Amino acid sequence: QVQLVESGGGLVQAGGSLRLSCAASGIIGSFNTMGWYRQAPGKQRELVTTISSGGSTNYADSVKGRFTISRDNAKNIVYLQMNSLKPEDTGVYICNFLEGNWPRRMYWGQGTQVTVSS
Repeated sequence: QVQLVESGGGLVQAGGSLRLSCAASGIIGSFNTMGWYRQAPGKQRELVTTISSGGSTNYADSVKGRFTISRDNAKNIVYLQMNSLKPEDTGVYICNFLEGNWPRRMYWGQGTQVTVSS
């Protein structure tokens, strides 16, 4: 079982930056993938970025070059550095954890609100 606790959301002007953090606790296997989803009002949840325990990353096209995901395996924390924020980045950002072993369960954080003003 894995618990995820997020922090770092807030209100920022367009062009500004925020850094989100997600701390994982519980029984954490050596192989896993963590990432961030976001959901704007009236829209479906979308995958923003992921990072494996080995450090491999991927990004949605809409955030490439602006967002950077990283992790500290010793502390079981994943970070999302968000630069050059746009109003369309507004939404609830949700941390995600996927086990690398069977039954490959997926866990979700509580979400943190990010609001980017024009």
